[in-house]
Amino acid sequence: MIGDITVADEIYIVCGYTDMRKSIDGLCAIVSDKLHMDPKRSSLFLFCGRRCDRIKILMWEPDGFVLIYKRLSVAEGRYRWPRSHDEVRNLTWREFDWLLSGIDIEQPKAIRTS
Repeated sequence: MIGDITVADEIYIVCGYTDMRKSIDGLCAIVSDKLHMDPKRSSLFLFCGRRCDRIKILMWEPDGFVLIYKRLSVAEGRYRWPRSHDEVRNLTWREFDWLLSGIDIEQPKAIRTS
């Protein structure tokens, strides 16, 4: 099924700012050149721009790439995005859910599952 994110083995958040004009090829270049990772691995790569109100998710399927784009409405606010440049961070599914819900992924009082 197209865009089934549940098949991903890992979730990586690309910290810092990403130019949201980039499409699949540009985001693949970031993953391979800056992060030294293979964009065709069974993973989700998450990108966010300066405004923090939209994200892009890059995902490889056996027959090609899928790009998922989400923009929050004005009333919804902003994503809580880590800004350390040139970093990539592995997320759990729980942190991924928090992030997409607008909650900070750093929850010191949360019970660790791993």
